[in-house]
Amino acid sequence: MRTPKGFMFDLDGTLILSNRALGSYEAIAGAAEALQELDALGVPWIALTNGSAYASRVQAPRLRKVGLPVSDERLFTPNSVAAKVIADGGYERVLVLGNAGVFEALEELGVTCVSPDADDHAGCDAVYVAWHPDCSMPHIHAACEAVLNGAAFLTASDVPFFATKEGRSFGYSCAINGAVQRVTGVNPQPTGKPSAHALDFIAAQLGVSREDVGIVGDDATAEMQMAREGGAVGIAVTSGSTSEEQWADQPPGKTPDLVIHNIGELVDRLGLR
Repeated sequence: MRTPKGFMFDLDGTLILSNRALGSYEAIAGAAEALQELDALGVPWIALTNGSAYASRVQAPRLRKVGLPVSDERLFTPNSVAAKVIADGGYERVLVLGNAGVFEALEELGVTCVSPDADDHAGCDAVYVAWHPDCSMPHIHAACEAVLNGAAFLTASDVPFFATKEGRSFGYSCAINGAVQRVTGVNPQPTGKPSAHALDFIAAQLGVSREDVGIVGDDATAEMQMAREGGAVGIAVTSGSTSEEQWADQPPGKTPDLVIHNIGELVDRLGLR
């Protein structure tokens, strides 16, 4: 196995466990110490969550409050990647199915967001589905109409589950995506993990090649599939939604290069000292 030159860490199940309402965090044992060790060794790292409910400047202080040394500048979300995808695609008006935090994050990054409740939501050239617990049938109808009229169909995440203190919880965006896809026949284009957009973004932030990125996470689809498809190094943890036995049963496209109990073991297992 290659030794990564930089690392991307997932949040839920890897660095923290939250509750299902995303209102309280608990750092996973060894996580803070591992990040501090990497800093002492001069190894670059970032955190990229598939959660889109909060802007980085809102979420990062919550991580620091539970002892994780994650600066605002080191935390990224699918909204961070989506803003670049939207800019690169030349999309001018984006119909956003998301909570207030999603709108806030995108607007701070220069995206013109349109609510499905707005009177003028017609004519959007892209749809972006994110964390939206208050989604209604009229919202899904508006998204379907836009996609059927040619709008690009983007999403923060199409991964069905994430780890919480109460066990696995389903992702709202995945459920909404399924409804829109069933009606329109158009598959959503994720901006978060495991998309190539996300891996390119990670590599650029770390200043290393794709092949030199160590992707650390608890989800076979979000993290390990991204590593396999992008040629990065996949490092799986059993502190979240996937057990050691489940990791051993993964198909080749989702098999990790290394399985560890939690990231407290990372530096020693990779011989980084």
